[in-house]
Amino acid sequence: MAHAILIVEDDLTFATILKTWLGKKGFLVDTASNNVRARKQLEARAYDLVLSDLRLPDQDGIFLLQWMREHNHLMPLIIMTSYADIQSAVQAMKQGASDYVSKPIQPDILLKKIEEALQAPPTSVAPSEKKSAKTTSLKNPNDYLEGKSEAARQLYSYVGLVAPTPMAVLINGASGTGKEYVAHRIHQLSKRADKPFIAIDCGSIPKDLAASEFFGHVKGSFTGALTDKKGAFVEANGGTLFLDEIGNLSYEVQVQLLRAIQEKRIRPVGSTKEIEVDVRLISATNENLPQAIEKGNFREDLYHRINEFTLRMPALKDRPEDILLFANFFLDQANRELDRQLIGFNAEASRLIQQYPWPGNLRQLKNTVKRATLLAQDSFITPVELALETTEQASGSSIALHDEADEKRRILNALQQTGNNKSKAATLLGIDRKTLYNKLKLHNIPT
Repeated sequence: MAHAILIVEDDLTFATILKTWLGKKGFLVDTASNNVRARKQLEARAYDLVLSDLRLPDQDGIFLLQWMREHNHLMPLIIMTSYADIQSAVQAMKQGASDYVSKPIQPDILLKKIEEALQAPPTSVAPSEKKSAKTTSLKNPNDYLEGKSEAARQLYSYVGLVAPTPMAVLINGASGTGKEYVAHRIHQLSKRADKPFIAIDCGSIPKDLAASEFFGHVKGSFTGALTDKKGAFVEANGGTLFLDEIGNLSYEVQVQLLRAIQEKRIRPVGSTKEIEVDVRLISATNENLPQAIEKGNFREDLYHRINEFTLRMPALKDRPEDILLFANFFLDQANRELDRQLIGFNAEASRLIQQYPWPGNLRQLKNTVKRATLLAQDSFITPVELALETTEQASGSSIALHDEADEKRRILNALQQTGNNKSKAATLLGIDRKTLYNKLKLHNIPT
């Protein structure tokens, strides 16, 4: 019986050529252009082997490999990659890929590798390996796409270079550009991938609780300390600690953080014992920290500690080739979350999406698409649902209303239309759920 092969390749011309050639060699061949499609096809039918490009528009071949192992799809996977990415291909083999083949593909070599992989005994995933795969993957591996633009390729080539090192990384970029995803990706490709990844939003920590959040506390150390608590440093011990919006930390907390990083020891609030910790630090900010240093708002010594390597996140407007890729990706997500079956964007909507400056970056685009998906009356999203010409309400940070009474009225209307469903109401208003709750509190609307 002929072996079935799934080719995962976003270059449709190359995928078609490869499919035709393998078909002539007696294989049954299907193709998928991205991770999402590949996962659907792997769930729908049985394959004997997967042949995947390393770089795909949504995540990459390593993501697909991890997903396959987590979902017990144990057929061999061969990575196709350019010469420049061979280090990443070797990393993929360490995580369970059967082999890799470099582009341009040499047919005889590829055929030999396919035959060897098919003849190899089936692999199994030990319980410890399953646990490792789960802890190293994102909270939801389907919630991000890397893109194909030159800016994206350069960014993720730097990610691949710095990830295996112990260097402290500072990710600099505007809000909504995907900084936390990049931090996760660095962790996944690091030597700490099987250890915890702990994220802290520095902007949301009250000044008087910061020490407890970072270092933990013992029971009774302050009012409200009803039990012992592990801090972020202990939870991340051996792994990676991600400090998001680190520029928001107060000067006093910066001093405590610097000491912990320098000495690799922390002392929980109310305790007399110090605890040794070993964490890889990744920080992110949308602020200009050198300017903050000049103004006396950020410690220069801490800046140098967290900034051994800088990654700069491109704004969405600076990667125009990726805009429609992300729009369709977010549409697929919105269809699943809202139980809709929209096909796509009509021609005029696609044109508007590409021309719009997207000051709120990926977060704004995601919220805009999600809101439009909820409002759409047909199979395609139109400019009417996008509402990009007349409102900024899709920015994800505000409803962009000029009158507080009007704002309150629209919030109440949205809650009524959605049966008081906060998530759907936030989507209808073009804001995130957290912002909606802040607005409810501001307008004294019962939650």
